[in-house]
Amino acid sequence: MTTLLKTGALSLAALSFAACTTTGNVERNAAYGAAAGAVAGAIIGNNTGNSNAGDGALIGAGVGAIAGGIYGHSKDGKQGTPTTQAPMLDKSTRYFDENTRRYYYFERGTSRTFYENGERRS
Repeated sequence: MTTLLKTGALSLAALSFAACTTTGNVERNAAYGAAAGAVAGAIIGNNTGNSNAGDGALIGAGVGAIAGGIYGHSKDGKQGTPTTQAPMLDKSTRYFDENTRRYYYFERGTSRTFYENGERRS
């Protein structure tokens, strides 16, 4: 019964830390990884030969936090990459730019503008 209480307390603590983070993908995923790792580590630690759920929860939380942080970092790196998708231009109305003497269109859903050849204007 004490093993179950320790596991529950560690899991609850890890989840409470995960709920408080609103910063970035690294922190959020590290917290989720720590929570999942603590639970998995406690279960594995309890079912192995030494039956020590507390040590398993601590090791699992550490491994989970590192794995979650690495995953969050990779998600952050992918967010800044430019899209290869062509803009969805509203070609029902075209506008003329007096400065460049070229026509341009607005992209649907954003305020970005593009010239007729697809080159970004603003």
